[in-house]
Amino acid sequence: MDQIFSIYSQFLNYFPSSIHVIISLSLAALIVIGVFKVIKKDFIYIILLVVLLPASVPILKNIWDSALNIIKFLLTKR
Repeated sequence: MDQIFSIYSQFLNYFPSSIHVIISLSLAALIVIGVFKVIKKDFIYIILLVVLLPASVPILKNIWDSALNIIKFLLTKR
């Protein structure tokens, strides 16, 4: 996770500090849209995965927590 944050900080250094907020908001919006499209497209498979393989629930929770941490980081980084 720290590697993602450092790569993001390096990416932001290419732009002036006045547009960091716009970049952060647009990246957060793109992540939310991407996650929504994946869930919308593969919703049946996610339900089957949870029903047929109960051990996948902690893995999916971990993925969800990581995605939320990235979005929170993008929205708080200025």
